[in-house]
Amino acid sequence: MSGVVVIGGTSGIGREFARMRAGRGDEVVITGRDAHRTDTAAKETGARGLALDLARPKGIVDALSDVGTVDHLVIAGISRDENRVSAYDIDAAVHLVTLKLVGYTAVVHALQSRLRDDSAVVLFGGQAKERPYPGATTVATVNAGVTGLMHSLAVELAPVRVNAIHPGVVGDSPYWRAKPEEVLAGLRARTPTGRLATVADVVDAVDFLLRNGSVNAVELSVDGGWLLG
Repeated sequence: MSGVVVIGGTSGIGREFARMRAGRGDEVVITGRDAHRTDTAAKETGARGLALDLARPKGIVDALSDVGTVDHLVIAGISRDENRVSAYDIDAAVHLVTLKLVGYTAVVHALQSRLRDDSAVVLFGGQAKERPYPGATTVATVNAGVTGLMHSLAVELAPVRVNAIHPGVVGDSPYWRAKPEEVLAGLRARTPTGRLATVADVVDAVDFLLRNGSVNAVELSVDGGWLLG
């Protein structure tokens, strides 16, 4: 039985990963911004819930103070953002940079003493870093920043392994399921596999990065070859 912490585990990929690991009998802790929503998700996934806001990093140490030994740490918290240089929302940009770079790092700082030598960490980035789109000014920047953070942590936390996962379009995620079918069809047509990545695909990839003891400082793209389209 492993101690698993999923930061951002109340919905989407983080939630499904927590459900999978709890189903294996692991002790799973999930976090979310809203305490009630987090408690509800925890009960439904078989985990323990803690309220934590990555965009308020000064409170992270206290929020995680009673977490025990951490074998596997997944930091999957994200925030959707539409920002362009032509209409730059500084507050939104600072929020996302704080959440994904400062917040991610603050989580590792808070839990470092509870990581073991054979523990592993997975950080969530995204393929906007490789293929930006209008409105992805901040998203592309912070996802590229996850690469630098991963490299830095892999050196500083050694022998703890640190990897990053960069999902492409996850067709059955709550965000993408709401898109018009013609949008999804166009994305499938530009993907060499002819299908979009699924939540199950990403959950399996995260589990691989955590389990394989020789995979370290690796960026894993889960997009069906979408960047080649």
